[in-house]
Amino acid sequence: MAKKRIGILTGGGDVPGLNSVIKTVTYRSSENDIEVIGLRRGWEALTHLNLEDPNSRRRYVMPLDRENTRTIDRRGGTVLHSSRTNPAKMTKLPDHLADKDFPLSVSSKGIAANTWDVSKQVLANLSALGIEHLIAIGGDDTLGYAAKLNELGVKIIAIPKTMDNDVHNTEYCIGFSTAITRASDAIQRQRTTVASHERIGIFRVFGRDAGFTALYTAYTTSIRCVVPEYKVTSTSSSGCSSRRSAQTRATMRWLCSARAPSGRATKSANTANPTHTATARRRASPSRWPTKSSSAPARKR
Repeated sequence: MAKKRIGILTGGGDVPGLNSVIKTVTYRSSENDIEVIGLRRGWEALTHLNLEDPNSRRRYVMPLDRENTRTIDRRGGTVLHSSRTNPAKMTKLPDHLADKDFPLSVSSKGIAANTWDVSKQVLANLSALGIEHLIAIGGDDTLGYAAKLNELGVKIIAIPKTMDNDVHNTEYCIGFSTAITRASDAIQRQRTTVASHERIGIFRVFGRDAGFTALYTAYTTSIRCVVPEYKVTSTSSSGCSSRRSAQTRATMRWLCSARAPSGRATKSANTANPTHTATARRRASPSRWPTKSSSAPARKR
């Protein structure tokens, strides 16, 4: 009886933890007598693979076993490498597919785009490699195409991987924890410098159209943030420093910012947790600090 064979690929940006997932899949598969085929460079492996070319097979196909994955979890990145290829939106066809006829991609508005959909070639390569199940590790774009393959009948297992934590119907994505840690560390290092010069520090963190990275970083570092899900005008966000007193401005010294790529204005997260904001203001406002002239009775020793 032939062994069951599964494929695994990583797409989009790299994050810590990818190699750990690849190793875990390989080890668990070996325990169940399942063969694992690593597809290198993401979806590009299934669009550019030429099975008749040995060099192409070596470039895009990597059999995985316990021996060649034993130590990969000790370093970051992905041993399978990655790309941002989307088989449904190919702007240029590989040389060995140049003479073949593929349908044009269709946008969400039903308009034909100047790109090709090579899903037919992807299905052909999966069949030729004998891959029965495919594990796709990626973010919004990578898993978006995985969903398309699922509709075409391919058995897909999707593992969310994105620093933005914006994959729908998931609570946690690989890479998000490290993103928060790195952003928090960067902000904490700047606190003394910003405070020493009595300035307002603005930190822009990634997140695209999602504000999870900004919100969680602001929460862990006890600062304000703006997120792309909410809108504010530039006057309402900048006016806070001109209308407030110097004492109150001290509480606004650190600001974490995340904006969508379109550059649209975003809403301050001050209103997201008014209790937390008020508490921070009371703690930081010098007008509420006790002084030597305070009328409070001295503590008995």
